[in-house]
Parts: sequence; structure tokens; C-alpha cells
Amino acid sequence: MKSIMHLAAPLLVTVTALAAAIGVAVGGGLSAAEPGLVLRAALPGKADEPELPEIRGRENLPLVVIDPGHGGFDPGASASGYREKTLVLGLARALRDEIDERGIARVALTRDDDRYLLHAERYELARRLQADLFISIHADSAGDAGEVEGASIYTLSDRASSAAAARFAARENAADTLNGVSLGGASEEVNEILVELSRRRTRAESEEFAGLIQRVGEGKVQFHPKPRHSADLLVLRAPDIPSVLFESGFITNESEARRLASAEGREDFAEVMAQAVGLYFARQQQR
Repeated sequence: MKSIMHLAAPLLVTVTALAAAIGVAVGGGLSAAEPGLVLRAALPGKADEPELPEIRGRENLPLVVIDPGHGGFDPGASASGYREKTLVLGLARALRDEIDERGIARVALTRDDDRYLLHAERYELARRLQADLFISIHADSAGDAGEVEGASIYTLSDRASSAAAARFAARENAADTLNGVSLGGASEEVNEILVELSRRRTRAESEEFAGLIQRVGEGKVQFHPKPRHSADLLVLRAPDIPSVLFESGFITNESEARRLASAEGREDFAEVMAQAVGLYFARQQQR
């Protein structure tokens, strides 16, 4: 509730019972017994921007921002004692450490604890840091279909690649809504022509990175039978940073969730993703 109230306009509260109890007279002689007393209370304005996270690595290296999905009041998918927000934070930390140890890029996390960030705040952190690559990490849910497994890679598209991708985008985008009230602010006013040109380049590079993840992960990562998707995901909307959302697997599949939560599973994930990051930046330097 606190998350909603700091974004609300001045609150109008009908307090007939309170007026009768304390005998307040307002305006042109409103008596304590009269119904409809309205009190106005100014609420705090928009929250400040999140603090910039710690960056690891040498200054001359490109920057990767890793985004563990969900957090805070939003646990994401939950099943068999596992919560998405906790599982993906472990994966993100493992990837950060692997990239830093290999020295292939500078690296930062959008969150390194159990806090909630709006989708726009996540990619805006990357933009404020002038990141060269953005990776959002999630874990999927298949409801009661516990046998469904496998990782998927999402890139941004104005139109979803399938009905399933559209449903996924709707579910993830809804995380910026609490009790039906939008928690996000107004969209940025940007030059549409320049943004569109930037988006075309950015989407092409996002697709390239997604392809590298799939290629490097072959035989090492259990992919879904259809691992590549595109959807209009809010968290991928930075117009100038190549971005992918990696669905690490299905938390509703107990064996897969157990593997992703294990030290060995985190290590396997980190090695594949770090190798894909290294190849991506190597290609960028050759151009």
C-alpha cells in the first residue's frame, strides 16, 4: 500500500463518522452531524531515482548490467518452496562474479538485495550507467504442468511472436501494477525518429546476442523446444542498449528449480552466459 500512496494525488477521504465524533466545522458552517465531510491530505511526491549500483571491473571494459527480476513485495513465480525473486538473484550474482573473474567486461546488478524496482527504473539504471548490454534474468511458471522445462530467450518486439509470448509480456508488465493501480510514471518525451533509428540497431544487436546465448548453451543448457521469442516487454525498452530477457527455466518444475538454485546450476548458467557476453563484445570490437 505504501508503494501506491507515494504516487497518488492529494487524497480525498470521506470521514462522516470522524466529523460527528470530533465536531469539526468546515467551510460555510458545516455541522458535526452533517455527512460528507472531506479532508484533503497532501501526500509525498514521486520517489527519487534509485541509487546507482556498484560497478566491478576495469574502467576500459564495456559494461554489462544484469537485472534480477522481481524483488520486494513481488516474489514472481513461486512453487515447491522456491521463489523466483530469490532464485534469479542467485543466478545474477553468479554471472556477475564470472564476468568479473574473466575480465571480459565491467558488470553491475540493478539490485543486489530484496528490493523492488519498476521496469522502467531497471533499464533506466542501465542507461544512466551508459551500459553496453542489458540482461534481465527470470524463471518461468507453467501452472500445474510440472513437467514443462527449459530456458527461453526473449528480445523486444512491438508485436509478440506468439500468443504465449503475449501472455508472458502481459504477466511481466503487470508487475508494475499493485491492486490494479499503475506504479509507473509517464513515458519519456523523446524524438521519435531518432529513437526509432536507435531501436532498429539495438534490436538487431539484441537478436545477435540472443543467438550467441543459444549457440554457446547448446548441450550445456536445457533449452525449451522453442527457445527464442519476441514480445513487448517493458524491461527491454531501452532504445539504445541491446537487451535480452533470459528465462532460466521453470520454477514449477521442481527438479529444474532445484538445479537452478544449486551451486552447480548457478555455475553452469554463469559460464554459458559469460562466454556469450565475451563473444558478443569480441564481435563488437571487430566492427
